[in-house]
This record gives sequence, structure tokens and C-alpha cells, in this order.
Amino acid sequence: MQLGMIGLGRMGNGMTERLREHGHDVQTYDPNVASRTAASLEELKAQLDPPRAFWMMIPAGKITEDVFEDLLEIADEGDTIVDGGNSNFRDSQRRYRTAQKRGLNFVDAGVSGGIWGLEVGFCLMVGGDDEPVKRVEPIFEALAPEEGYAHVGPSGAGHFVKMVHNGIEYGLMQAYAEGFEIMDHSEFDLDLQQIAGIWRNGSVVRSWLLDLLHTAFEQHGSKLEDIAPYVDDSGEGRWTLNEAINESVPAMVIAASLFARFATRDESNFAAKVAAALRNEFGGHAIRTLEKAQPAEDPRSH
Repeated sequence: MQLGMIGLGRMGNGMTERLREHGHDVQTYDPNVASRTAASLEELKAQLDPPRAFWMMIPAGKITEDVFEDLLEIADEGDTIVDGGNSNFRDSQRRYRTAQKRGLNFVDAGVSGGIWGLEVGFCLMVGGDDEPVKRVEPIFEALAPEEGYAHVGPSGAGHFVKMVHNGIEYGLMQAYAEGFEIMDHSEFDLDLQQIAGIWRNGSVVRSWLLDLLHTAFEQHGSKLEDIAPYVDDSGEGRWTLNEAINESVPAMVIAASLFARFATRDESNFAAKVAAALRNEFGGHAIRTLEKAQPAEDPRSH
């Protein structure tokens, strides 16, 4: 089927390639990428047959809001807007209501897979009305690996599930980070790359994150010498904790892992290097080298 992809960053570019490999007609718009097929949203619209499907694969916050507002102005009744970024689910519910008033469909798609999704597929958690989700389902099925896509509920459910997914991710990464820091500080001269390697085979703690950590040790050395001990957070952990508080659900591990990220902004520790390396491996998130370890912009400003 046809799709208009808006945003050709790490994720959007890989998704576009994967969809084209599966035979879909993907037209693209990104003002910062020369290989786009359209120079404007209006031109992108003209390249698609109605009813159209526009997929926003751009950072959550103002840029998503601006593009959404622009699409509201140019899209025709019956067109579908999909937000595949990490938007707050309450923003997605609001955008759904706004789109409905214009006769448009809005679908929120939580996407996990990072820079590896092109090769192995993207896990998709989709929220929205049955009809537009079903219409776009060939796209979801092409992007996802087998059994890696689900329509999880009504508007907002997709981004809610992805938010919790990322909160869990915080906890998993922090557990690995703390364990390897304990070993790094021990009386033994341990080869952490070797240990990460053997734990990938037969161990109850084996996982894809551990595979990526082993790769990070291969690339940066067992001491991760060139990685600054600074771990950013992009908002989802904070949102997950807010919802836990609203629901009176104890979430001690996720809370502690978020606070541990805050602590990296004031002190140096090996656990922070491990967490930073993992974020770089699975998502292509920038790492700070020791020469360039400057404070980051507060994610709450986005």
C-alpha cells in the first residue's frame, strides 16, 4: 500500500527501507534529508492516492505538534495520521479527538527496535479505532517481525504501552549497569567483555540487551574508556512514574533507575558508562565522550 513517511532519521529511514523491501510504495518528506521524494507536506499529499496515510516519525514535543497541525490543514476527510514517535499518550488522545472533529483518523503507534529494526523488524504497539488500524495494518505487518505487532486498544493505548515498555527498559538497563559496576570494583581482575559473552549462552540473565552490551565492550573496551558516565533520559521514564503515582501502583525499580540517571549528571561511575553504551547500541542514542561531557538540555523543555 501507499504511505507518506514524515521524518527520515535513524528510525524513519530504516522503516522506509524495510517497507520498500516488502513492496510498499513509500513517499517521504524530511526538510533535512536530500533523498526525500517531496519538498513539502503538500507535495507529499499529492504523491499519495486518497484515502491517504501519513506516518509521523519525528521527535515528541513541539515538532510533532507542529507537523500534526500542518497535516490537519492539508489532509482530506478520511485520511489517516499515524504518530510513530514517543509521544505522551495523553497528547495522542487529544490529537485523536482533534482529528475526529476534522473527519480525519488518528492512530498512535509505539515503535521499538531502534537502529536494528531494518534488519530484524520493529515491535509495534498500536492504539486507535478498528477501521483505520485495519486499513494501515499491511504497513504494521511489514514493519514487524512475526508476532511482533498488536492492536492493543483504543486511542492512546499504543503510546501508553510503549511508555511502560520504556520504563521497564530503564530498570533492565540499570540492573545490568549496577551488576557490571560491582564486578568492575571487585578485588578480581575480571574481563567484563568475556563475562558478558558467556552470560549470553545458557544464563537466566541472557537477553538482547546483554548481546548489545557485549558488542559495546568489543567496540569501546572492557572499561568503556571513551564513554562519559552520563545517561540521558528522554521523558518516558518520568511519564511512567507519573502514571504509577496516578494509579497508586508501586514502581520502585523504575523510579530508582530514573533517579540513577539523574545521579550521573553529578558524579562519575562505571554503571553510567554501561547504561550509556547500551542506549547507543540499541537506539543509536548519542554517547558523550570524556572530552565532550557537557550538561545536556533538560528533556522537560521539549
